[in-house]
Amino acid sequence: MSDPVTVAIDALLDAPIGEIARAVEAGQATSSALVAAALQRVRQRGAGPEGLNAVLCVDAHAADDADQPRDSAQSLRGVPVMVKDNIATRRMPTSCGSRMLEGYVSPFEATAVRKLRDAGATIVGKTNMDEFAMGSSTENSAFGPTRNPIDPSRVPGGSSGGSAAAVAAGVVPVALGSETGGSVRQPAAFCGLVGIKPTYGRISRFGLVAYGSSLDHIGVLARRVDDAARLLEVISGHDMHDATSVDRAVPNMRQDTHASDSRLDGVVVGRPVEYFPDSLDARIRARCDDALDRLRARGATVRDVSLPHTALAIPVYYIVAPAEASSNLARFDGVRYGLRATGDGIRGMYEATRSAGFGAEVIRRILLGTYVLSAGYYDAYYRRAQAVRALIADDFTRVFASGVHVLFTPTTPTTAFALGAVSDPYEMYLSDIFTVTANLAGVPAMSQPIGRIDGLPVGGQLLAAHFDEPTMLRVATVLEDAMGAEAHR
Repeated sequence: MSDPVTVAIDALLDAPIGEIARAVEAGQATSSALVAAALQRVRQRGAGPEGLNAVLCVDAHAADDADQPRDSAQSLRGVPVMVKDNIATRRMPTSCGSRMLEGYVSPFEATAVRKLRDAGATIVGKTNMDEFAMGSSTENSAFGPTRNPIDPSRVPGGSSGGSAAAVAAGVVPVALGSETGGSVRQPAAFCGLVGIKPTYGRISRFGLVAYGSSLDHIGVLARRVDDAARLLEVISGHDMHDATSVDRAVPNMRQDTHASDSRLDGVVVGRPVEYFPDSLDARIRARCDDALDRLRARGATVRDVSLPHTALAIPVYYIVAPAEASSNLARFDGVRYGLRATGDGIRGMYEATRSAGFGAEVIRRILLGTYVLSAGYYDAYYRRAQAVRALIADDFTRVFASGVHVLFTPTTPTTAFALGAVSDPYEMYLSDIFTVTANLAGVPAMSQPIGRIDGLPVGGQLLAAHFDEPTMLRVATVLEDAMGAEAHR
């Protein structure tokens, strides 16, 4: 017969994170017991390398310091959190899913991690990812692919697939991910979760290993909108260590009223026609139409809008992001830290180190980025891509200035595909066709479950104007309530 205390702790791990924090604050549960339960779930639910391969390592000392005395009440006290492997932690490696940094332990922690600890959360482990965040399936990790908990024969999305799989498997209630072109929202859609990418500058990137600096964001993954909003609010705010961090007050991200009592009268939801092409899977379109109908039933006005430069987003992204990656990843040369391979002279050492340390997709993007930045091609590719990027951002500015409060689109053009099913790089890049625009424009965006097709989750995407996460989350909260259990079936 199970120990009743163990059963209570195990059940608490599935509760909203606000309830977890209140239970710990009231002395009804301990942080160490919750950490132990989360670590037990890593083993029981096969989240480690032998199963889903979602969790690369755990903090052996997490339970030891989880119950340290606190000076005051903390909003995330006792909440166990997983962190993507490209976000710096002091006690666990930050390998970025790469042999290049295998076993590397950072001498400092990311600001987002520090804020979680300050709020009372416990970081219990690091999650698998596409190498240096370059991928849409978490198949590019040097430590093996991650599997989707809903169907282990399929991918969890990427590059934050490990974080998404850990939350979807119930190992932890929330996790940190990162995204450069949709790497939080796409895994959220594939795993039936809520995933939020904030406005660029809302969350400090200090301690996030850079891929594309003008596109990178730290984001959150959770099973509920309110949980994601709570986590987002805690890690947001200005940081003197990040020059792109915006000095702006952090608003209340959560909806304090009951969603069932909430109406959206006066809220205008834009439906961008470019995100609903004739080629879109009819079943995904039907799920999106149903979600829009539910928003209408709660009082929202839905109208078609146009973002005319959307079709250029993928080519623009795959010029800008690799260009920035070629610069950012130049630091991994075998001299300062990470892997060093032997070679003939310093040039030979560079070549041997980077050939051994980087996987095929990372090498492909470095080569592409170096090419578009090279003399004779800079103006033809990179400068032109940046000009078109500005047009994409202007599309969003114009639509939101016209009285539209949020946009609603599908998050992905397909449901989770089978492991190994997509081998063509361009086809893989098209997985991000509905998400890269938000990174190029810097606007906040999120995905949430809106139903399933053949048992696989479908995500609906909401986007808002710069720094208007509260409106986006208000609509998401109402939609979550309106969908109810149908969001997951």
